[in-house]
Amino acid sequence: MSGQTRVRLLFVDYGSYHQEDVSVPGDVLAGYERLIDCLREEPEVLLQLHVDVTRLCAAWLVDDEAS
Repeated sequence: MSGQTRVRLLFVDYGSYHQEDVSVPGDVLAGYERLIDCLREEPEVLLQLHVDVTRLCAAWLVDDEAS
């Protein structure tokens, strides 16, 4: 993977759900077995965004062709 990879994050807050799409460096994803670990631990990702993991209930890679 190279370039930016789109990731969809699904948050829940007091029973309301909302989703956000973010871009993360695709090459750093290869270094992690789980996507959540990359979002929580990767310094390059943490410099770009903050993810409230207490409200995060799902995260997945977005296929640009399917969205």
